[in-house]
Amino acid sequence: MTLRGAFDTASANRRAALVAYLTFGDPDPATSIDVIQAATRAGADVIELGVPFSDPSADGPSIQRAMERALAAGGSLAGALDAVVELRRRGVTTPIVLFGYYNPIFVMGCDTFAVRVFVVGVDAVFMVDFLIDELTKLATPLAAHKVAVIPLVAPTSTPARIARLAALEAPFIYYISLTGVTGTRVTAPVDPARIAEIRRASGSPVAVGFGIRTPAEAARFAAIADGVVVGSALVELVAAGPSSGAADRVATLVGSLAAAMSR
Repeated sequence: MTLRGAFDTASANRRAALVAYLTFGDPDPATSIDVIQAATRAGADVIELGVPFSDPSADGPSIQRAMERALAAGGSLAGALDAVVELRRRGVTTPIVLFGYYNPIFVMGCDTFAVRVFVVGVDAVFMVDFLIDELTKLATPLAAHKVAVIPLVAPTSTPARIARLAALEAPFIYYISLTGVTGTRVTAPVDPARIAEIRRASGSPVAVGFGIRTPAEAARFAAIADGVVVGSALVELVAAGPSSGAADRVATLVGSLAAAMSR
C-alpha cells in the first residue's frame, strides 16, 4: 500500500485516514516496535514514526517525555530505521512516515539518509522544523529515491505559501489546527473552506493534527478532512502502565478512533 493509496482507500470506504504517531524507542526499542505493529493491526492507516531527539521544540510535554524515555533506552535515528526493517520483516505493509527534526539527518548527511530511508521501506519524511521554503534541501535527495516529503501548513500560512504546495506533489498535507506545540491545548475549530483551499491548491489529501485526542474529536475532523493525526493521546498510553500492556492499551484507542472516523 502506498501512502497516497492509504488515503485513496480510506476515501473510497467513506472515511478519513487515521495517522497514528508513536515515538520509536518508547519505552524501549523492542516494546515500541510491538506497539507500532499493534496500532497497524487495530486500524491505523498510516504510522508517523517519531525519531527521538534531545530538543523536540515543536512537541508538547507528552511527546517530549516520550523522546526522553526513548533516548535513555538507546533510541536514535539509526535505530528508528532498523525498526522499519523489522516491521517490514514482520509483514507490516502500512505506510510509514518518518517524523523528526533536521539535526540528526544533517549529522547523517542528507544523501546517505535518502538512500537509507528508501532501502528500509520508509514512504515519506516529515521534518517539523522545516518551512516550505526549506524543503527542497531534503526533498531533492529524497525524490531521487522516490521517497516523499510531507509539508506542514499552519493557520498562519499565507495564500502564496499554500500555492507552492502543488510543486511538491505530496502524498498528503499536514495541516495543524492551532499554532503552538503538540498535545497541550484542545484543538481549535477548523473552517472546512480552509481545508478545501489547501486541498485545491496542493492537489493532495489534507490531514489535520495537533490536539486531537478522542474518538469524538477524530469524528468531528474526519467529517471535513481527508485524514486525522493523533499523537499525544497514544504516547500517553504507552507510559500509562506496565510496558507489557502498552501495545494493548494503544491498540484499544486506535481501534476506537478508527471506528469513529467513518463519514
